[in-house]
Amino acid sequence: MDIVNNYGSSDEEENLVDEYNGSKITTNSLVINTAPDTGFDDGASSSLYMATTATELTVNVPYDDMTRPSYGPENPFSTQKLATQNILTGHVETQAISEVDFRTQHRTFETYGYARDPSLGSTNLSGQAGEGMMGTGYVGNLATAADLGGASIHDRLPHHLRPNKDVHKKREKKGDSAILEGENAYKGPWAGYEFDRKEPETVEPEMYAEEEEEAKAVPATTEKAPAATPRKKHGREEAGNETTTFHGTSETDYLGRTYMAVPQDLDINLMGEPGTQNCFIPKRCIHTWDAHPQGVSAVRLLPKSGHLVLSAGMDNKLKIFDFYHNRSLLRTIMGHTKAIRDIAFNNDGRKFLSASYDRYMKLWDTETGKLDKLFDTRSGDITQEYDQHLGPVNSITFVDDNRRFITTSDDKTMRAWEFDIPVVIKYIAEPDMHSMPAVTLHPSTKWLACQSLDNQILIYGARDRFRMNRKKRFAGHLVAGYACKPGFSADGRFLSSGDSNGNVWTWDWKSCKILKKFKAHEKVVMNTEWHPHETSKMVTCSWDGKVKLWD
Repeated sequence: MDIVNNYGSSDEEENLVDEYNGSKITTNSLVINTAPDTGFDDGASSSLYMATTATELTVNVPYDDMTRPSYGPENPFSTQKLATQNILTGHVETQAISEVDFRTQHRTFETYGYARDPSLGSTNLSGQAGEGMMGTGYVGNLATAADLGGASIHDRLPHHLRPNKDVHKKREKKGDSAILEGENAYKGPWAGYEFDRKEPETVEPEMYAEEEEEAKAVPATTEKAPAATPRKKHGREEAGNETTTFHGTSETDYLGRTYMAVPQDLDINLMGEPGTQNCFIPKRCIHTWDAHPQGVSAVRLLPKSGHLVLSAGMDNKLKIFDFYHNRSLLRTIMGHTKAIRDIAFNNDGRKFLSASYDRYMKLWDTETGKLDKLFDTRSGDITQEYDQHLGPVNSITFVDDNRRFITTSDDKTMRAWEFDIPVVIKYIAEPDMHSMPAVTLHPSTKWLACQSLDNQILIYGARDRFRMNRKKRFAGHLVAGYACKPGFSADGRFLSSGDSNGNVWTWDWKSCKILKKFKAHEKVVMNTEWHPHETSKMVTCSWDGKVKLWD
């Protein structure tokens, strides 16, 4: 108990009593704070730190705190920094200036050596837009700008301020009319000015010596002048230069048959009725013909059998290819002087017609390649004229067993005619109607597919009323400005068309849904022709000069 009683509290330790001497002892206690110091001694310890990516303020933050730079090194690839840059090294402002003002200042700078500063983001000393050099508003030679008072090329300056005030234009002498060459030669009204005269180039004597030696080494030959070509009347190209070339080994086989004979050694009956088979969408390219280097404008298959391919090119040539066997080039026909616009077979395929930009239409024999008949649109020998259209006619399509035909024109109208009667029986024109440069007849001969230049294919009836079928509309492709001809499969289930980007689009005829789109050529695809007997074979042509076969 004495030990407990003698144990004092901490307060008692401060005032200790010496029991032996009876005196009071006072001690000083040492206070130690082990908590670390927080914050900073400057005023930033009481400020609110914000993230650089913050987009909202929940409290009022002083402007000085918001505009302080962020801690740490800057990221050169930061999107926030690059957001204000439109070039690699900074930001270039877009200025709007009229063509007249730009040309004026450009010519002023080339003539006087100074021009006005067109910048809108700065002002000069007078408060106008464009700071210029040293706040003057001009760039270039400031001394000349000060002397001329900032005049432009269109301002009339006093004579003492003109840069060419000491230059006096003086004409050369006309010369003597009896002298043609040399000194005092006759120049007449074509004499130039003295300060514009160019010194003739001096030729060293060594060059003359070398030329004389070369002339002695080469024997002199006499050349006859070319015969004078007959003059063309009113710019017309003379006809009669039609040629054809057969590229095979023999025009006939051992039985005397030409390439017009339908092949019988295939696993498909080319003499059957077209459209009896079920067609499918082609998937891959199985052959490519490098037909025309300057582009192919049209391609057609031989009617009924389809074993020959006829192409028309912008190189003024017509070519016939073999669809089967080795798929080689059979014949080349030359007879037009300009690009060929379109081609068409007759019903049996023994003849075909070609229309060119040289204003000639020529009827050719498919078997021999010879010209059968020539039609000149400028001859005036017109049998029947249909002159109701107000613009160029783009397409002619025969319907109703060739008793009627439909025409489309650049005047954005469609007209139906009776054959051999120049009276319109149906006039189709709508306010929202566009030009339709390409038309194809459905295999059932009931409908017409018209390629409209507003990037859609419209369907019209091919019977009595020629009304538009508003339930059928095929869109999705881009053909504005191009006469891309649509194509139907032999059974009529699919509609195909090329576009300006080199793609081929395929739609379902019943539902008008896009079934497939694939890249076929590098340039615009002008034609998609389905084979009349094959299930999935299609021929396409393009302005890239190629004709491709798809399966």
